[in-house]
Amino acid sequence: MAGYIVTMDTTIQVSKNLLQRLAMMKMHEKESYENIIWDLIEDRLEFSPETKLNIAKSEKEIKERKTTSLEAIRKKLGV
Repeated sequence: MAGYIVTMDTTIQVSKNLLQRLAMMKMHEKESYENIIWDLIEDRLEFSPETKLNIAKSEKEIKERKTTSLEAIRKKLGV
């Protein structure tokens, strides 16, 4: 038997198995299935141009060894 997710705009039909999986993904009891689905969609969205640029910049800095190691930071902070 299938489960139903009802919203103000529409109803979608999902399998009982999927409904159980969505229920297990809830961070708290009152979290909506819509929020869970949006979180899943956001995970699959392409990075923004700004994020892509920041990633490329960080990769370049790593290759050029312009980053500071964790050990160097600890030493500087005396930790």
